[in-house]
Amino acid sequence: MSIEGNEESCERSTATSLIRAKRKTSVVWDYFIRLKPNSIDGKYEVQCMICKKKFAMGPTFGTTNLKRHLEKHNPDKAKEGQNEPIDQKTYREKMSLAICRHNYAFSFVEHKGIRDIHSYLNPIARHISRNTAKSDILNLYAREKELLKAELALISSRVCLTSDMWTSLISNGYMCVIAYYVNINWVLQKRVLIFRHVPPPHSGVVLGHFLIDFLKEWGIEKKIFALTLDNATCNKGVVDVLKNHLSLMRSLVCEGKFLHVRCGNHILNLIVKAGLAKVDAAIGKIREGVKYIKNSEVRLEKFAECLSNLGLPCSKKLRQDVPIRWNSTYQMIESALLYQQAYIHYDLVDPDFRHGLFEDEWKKVEIVATFLRPFYDITTLFSGCKYPTANLYLPNIWRIEMLLVEHKRSKDPMMTEMATSMLKKFKKYWESYNIILSIAMVLGPRYKLNFVKFCFSKLNSDSADQKVKVIEDNLKLLFEEYLIPSTTTSLSTSLPEEHACSSRNQMTEAFEEFDMFQSQLESSTSKTQLELYLEEANVDRKTNPNLDVLGFWKDNKLRYPELSLMARDVLSVPITTVASESAFSTGGRVIGKFQSSILPANAEAKLCTRDWICGQEDLDGFKSDSDEDEIVVDLQPYVDKLRDHHISKDNPQ
Repeated sequence: MSIEGNEESCERSTATSLIRAKRKTSVVWDYFIRLKPNSIDGKYEVQCMICKKKFAMGPTFGTTNLKRHLEKHNPDKAKEGQNEPIDQKTYREKMSLAICRHNYAFSFVEHKGIRDIHSYLNPIARHISRNTAKSDILNLYAREKELLKAELALISSRVCLTSDMWTSLISNGYMCVIAYYVNINWVLQKRVLIFRHVPPPHSGVVLGHFLIDFLKEWGIEKKIFALTLDNATCNKGVVDVLKNHLSLMRSLVCEGKFLHVRCGNHILNLIVKAGLAKVDAAIGKIREGVKYIKNSEVRLEKFAECLSNLGLPCSKKLRQDVPIRWNSTYQMIESALLYQQAYIHYDLVDPDFRHGLFEDEWKKVEIVATFLRPFYDITTLFSGCKYPTANLYLPNIWRIEMLLVEHKRSKDPMMTEMATSMLKKFKKYWESYNIILSIAMVLGPRYKLNFVKFCFSKLNSDSADQKVKVIEDNLKLLFEEYLIPSTTTSLSTSLPEEHACSSRNQMTEAFEEFDMFQSQLESSTSKTQLELYLEEANVDRKTNPNLDVLGFWKDNKLRYPELSLMARDVLSVPITTVASESAFSTGGRVIGKFQSSILPANAEAKLCTRDWICGQEDLDGFKSDSDEDEIVVDLQPYVDKLRDHHISKDNPQ
């Protein structure tokens, strides 16, 4: 049975034992421990945790002598050489945080080694049980949830979501919903709202209603701006149900025209896999070759010897990919090309090796790797969670289309076939660029609408004007929505919330209100904020290569009050569901093979609390989702072992 399964089943036995045994309620038991079991007459020994002195106890013994002894130590005022008393509440909270942060089982607090360490550091520390630890984490989760709900209620910005489904080892379905929003300091935030068990069936309609219930639970159903999903069949049903519900509440922007966003990385994965299918034979040989070598220590040592003899560095690890994720396939190819000569040499020294590539196959793999490098870089760029990605969509999707069009005209038949297959898949999903993500590019002050015109003119000059007009018309439509106060949720506020919360000098606030008043007056008598922004000179791209686009709109919120609010919401749209996949990677450890029977509510509490408190820290023991199933072998230890062997052989004792 799993560890968590044991924990859950122990609850009943613990309750039974408490009925049988009289609970020790005296404060002295916080400083004394029981040493031996009862003798025939019921007597036993206890030991002071501070000075280690022993005392006899029994059925007729009171605790008066123990209290007198404790008064000598005066535990509330530690004397020389004594341990300072600890705040038990803080101690328990830190234990809860450790369990969530490092995914320990609840029984961690009962491990003898851990208790020994804590007693050594402070003998008066009161140890807790697994049930107490579980209760503490649930309380911590409830507290942090209320704080996050309060924050979401106070922000004036809209909230963007990603959602995905995951199946645990015991086939339970879990829905993960992650919120993206810009806080009062104009910093992009990401929070896991739920990691909830959803019983079957997992149809679009059922999942859509579950999602609506979750939004009600969090009080944000009137604040939704966009929902990013992968291409699973059921997701169309999810969007339809959510759109119908929010339309009845009249809380959608532009009647939900921009609600659904398709995951960019999922589409990229489909496009690249369509191309890789054309060189599957060579890639299959690399995959099987890595598998053959890493399955034996003798073969790894022999491969390391090939590296040593050829003088090749061990800067990269030997990788076996996960075929369903093309980026891991690219990393495997990249690693194989670095060790190409070692593979060729190994093919000569191991007669059982059947996965060597011919010279022309190595050339094909090298051409493919060079071609796919931009795709890998763009996938990595799209996967970011600490910066806005919406404004990165158009220039990079355009770059991909340009590459495919260029290589479709290649003189190399293999590249022509590969690019043609990929371009066909590209057209299926991105024939028309996503409008809301294209608008995000216009809201980048270094590029604006002119860059959109440039991109489309390079692709197809005949339809460029029409495509630009579609984006421009939708941009104006969206801006008009922010000029009309909603009956449910105000999209346009007179002052951002940080002004209302601050206690600055009244004259300073008055001058800022005057600036905003003057800006609005000028806009109403001449041009709109959108027109003024588009006509204003672009921010210089060369002198501002790493411009913080949210920082720009924060600095210009007084000049463009409504437009800045629109930009804030548009730029918070995530273009991938990578954050959900990362949560599933964590979920796979929270509900892993050693904790598979953990109750869903406890699993959600551990995972969400970890996300809310630890945020995006690189935590010990957690790999990214892209590394979860990859097999990676570090060759350096084998090379070092070979070198040490040669040294000892050349210098015998």
